[in-house]
Amino acid sequence: MTIAQTSTDTLPRSKSTDTEDRHFVTALARGLEVLASFNGGDSALGNQEIARHCGLPKSTVSRLTATLARLGYLRLDESTGKYHLGVATLALGAGMLAKLDVRQIAKPGMQQLATACGGLVALGARDRFSMLYLEACRSQVALTLNLQMGSHVPIAVTAIGRAYLVEAGPAEQREIIERASELDIGSGQAIARGLEQAQEDYDKLGCTCCFGDWNPDVHSIAVGLRLGGSQPLMALNFGGPAFRMSREYLLNEVRPRLLDLASQIKEQTGAPA
Repeated sequence: MTIAQTSTDTLPRSKSTDTEDRHFVTALARGLEVLASFNGGDSALGNQEIARHCGLPKSTVSRLTATLARLGYLRLDESTGKYHLGVATLALGAGMLAKLDVRQIAKPGMQQLATACGGLVALGARDRFSMLYLEACRSQVALTLNLQMGSHVPIAVTAIGRAYLVEAGPAEQREIIERASELDIGSGQAIARGLEQAQEDYDKLGCTCCFGDWNPDVHSIAVGLRLGGSQPLMALNFGGPAFRMSREYLLNEVRPRLLDLASQIKEQTGAPA
């Protein structure tokens, strides 16, 4: 499986930011990688599974998980020997979400668009090689899309990920391509090709498109959302089942509404036009 197909691979680290950087704390980075292992949708993981995800010896992982459990970031289920995320991680996430006022501002318009056009509207931000859904609103006909707030989707092959990267600019694009290439040269090349097309779409249409690139049963379009201030760079996505969401429908009917919604959010948050 390539990095362009999954959202849970560990990021490789360059020497300039790792072994040669005296400010880089390897033990802390490894602990955070352990916590990130739970982003893949598994609610319970054992040390062996975590070690496989992080590429670390099981003995190292055992020490890390024991420490994180003692601090409340993980919780051990004695009956299964597997770990769950602890309350301390929930507190961190809740603190971050509380500061994202844009969620409350965007949600009514997101729900209105989802209901009117029969799809799922998501607001997301980058989390390593993934886009993390910060908010998600859906219509009744989009209930089959098993994506919600907290879901991760790949950054390279989804409309929301590509919109983020186009808005982020060349430096962040190069970082993603270089790090993906360190894992798999083919993936890096695929991401570069996808970004070229995404940039063309963005320049011509004002949005990025994904017509089955990630999931053959899902079509979507997305736009970047740069609000400035303390808000992170985000992207706004509309998607739905491919059999209901043709390319023509998304570009002709949904795209103007999605662009209007992005403009409304910027205006309501006081972001530069």
